[in-house]
Amino acid sequence: MNERIIEQRWIEILIALCFTAVGVLVVVDSLRIGYRWASDGPEPGYFIFYIGCLLILGSLFVIAQTVKTWKQENGETSFAAVSEFKLMLLMLIPTCVYVVGVIFLGIYLASAIFVAAFMVWQGKYSLLQSSFIGVTLSVILFLLFEIWFLISLPKGPIEAMLGY
Repeated sequence: MNERIIEQRWIEILIALCFTAVGVLVVVDSLRIGYRWASDGPEPGYFIFYIGCLLILGSLFVIAQTVKTWKQENGETSFAAVSEFKLMLLMLIPTCVYVVGVIFLGIYLASAIFVAAFMVWQGKYSLLQSSFIGVTLSVILFLLFEIWFLISLPKGPIEAMLGY
């Protein structure tokens, strides 16, 4: 069986390009808010400007190193077979949906749904068990962060109804 593979170099280049984009975004925003040293000290974007520059330089170094190695090697380094990559995406895509859910629903409701859905989907637990665990975990995390540690995390409509 000769299954197609995804080559490691493409993943390295893709991730490096993503980090380059983040670095460019950071630098551009630093330019917007001020990145120089003012008479009263550093402007708000001073330190993050240099962090963005380091991200860009590091990413470009990874791309250059990957291309250089690509030209020197005869064989290909495998990142994953296509079937294995599909399994990775089965975890990555719901996690990305969870991150978007945190923005609109708040971290506690999104986490309850995420945990319960994964328990039903991957663990084959019953909907009742999964819902109980998801809600219980979210309530415990809410009490831990919001009440005990007094750390405010992203909240959604349920927390707003409760006055938090």
